[in-house]
Amino acid sequence: MIDPLPTLRVARPTNNVDALLPFYRDGLGFKILTRFEDHDYFSGVMLGHPRAPWHLEFTWSSRHSAPRCISDDLLMVLYLPTLKIWQAANDKMMMAGFAAVASLNPYWDKLGCTYEDADGYRVVLQHQSWTL
Repeated sequence: MIDPLPTLRVARPTNNVDALLPFYRDGLGFKILTRFEDHDYFSGVMLGHPRAPWHLEFTWSSRHSAPRCISDDLLMVLYLPTLKIWQAANDKMMMAGFAAVASLNPYWDKLGCTYEDADGYRVVLQHQSWTL
């Protein structure tokens, strides 16, 4: 029997989840997996793909303020190996009202498109397979 892979959760705070949801849900196509409200003064939403071993969590609190992203080079990269899937992902972002931005690192502009969410965090849609 093969041991199950761990599940990766990437969590970060936000001050306005309503501004983030169109980017991740409508643009990138992530599904809302679950939500929680007022758990020790924190609320959150988790997004991802139901069968994927990873998800994103955005949290907010009435007691804490979240800073904007500290660097234009802090990235989440999604590798999309086929032209059809990559183009469809970029089309979906544009239809949701998001325009590509120039990457701080020009490497990502060669085979990818970079988008910035409402908190200043960036996602690269990379037309490439990821290999070791």
